[in-house]
Amino acid sequence: MPSPKILAKKKKVVSDLSEELKSVSSLVFTDYKGLSVAQDTEMRSEFRKAGVTYRVVKNSVSSRAFEKLGVEGLDEILKGPTALAFSTEDVVTAPRLVKQFVDKFKKMEVKGGVLDGAFVSPETIQQLAAIPPMDVLYTRLVSTLMYPITKLAITLNLAAEKLESGEPIEAKAEAEEAESAADNTETAGEEEAKEEVKEEAKDETEAPEAKEEANASEEKAEEVEAKAETEEVEKEAEESAPTEDTKE
Repeated sequence: MPSPKILAKKKKVVSDLSEELKSVSSLVFTDYKGLSVAQDTEMRSEFRKAGVTYRVVKNSVSSRAFEKLGVEGLDEILKGPTALAFSTEDVVTAPRLVKQFVDKFKKMEVKGGVLDGAFVSPETIQQLAAIPPMDVLYTRLVSTLMYPITKLAITLNLAAEKLESGEPIEAKAEAEEAESAADNTETAGEEEAKEEVKEEAKDETEAPEAKEEANASEEKAEEVEAKAETEEVEKEAEESAPTEDTKE
């Protein structure tokens, strides 16, 4: 029978995790088996930059934490190597980054996730990952909202020019001309937004050597942390889980 001190420590770990998970927008369960320490470190670094928390947690701890949150259906998910990736920013960031590294390393596996306090399938996580980044969505929304205003402004401007020149105003022709000009403006805005996203992606992937050197010590610490977490979970898997649960 574990001592009261050990039991209190375990309860605190479960309580802290459940408290942290209360505010997440979305969470992804992954099987990280097969990843090298270098790959794990690279992935953690990118997750951190995007505001995504990635953590290897004992299945017994995760199970109790989600049980406190009322999330059901995780018995089969919380078996074998399982890591949690979650974000409090939006629902698409964590799934998108996880899918990015699943495709890159060809070793990880998406086991499912949690959205709005309920378990969701790997297919749902894949659908969330396909949603464009928020800055792209904002640009599209602004273009859509501005379209009627742009169209009206162009129509009025063309009408004013024709009045000044003494030319007759043909409403239908003016409307078609204004609509065509507005379409061109909207298309140009979308193209500009796409180019900005490409440039941002290029800047992120082409980090200067100075920045890499500045992050070297931090990535080294993450490498040690990743190795320690993995060894701890693998050690737990080798032990008799039923016996431990029974004792507790």
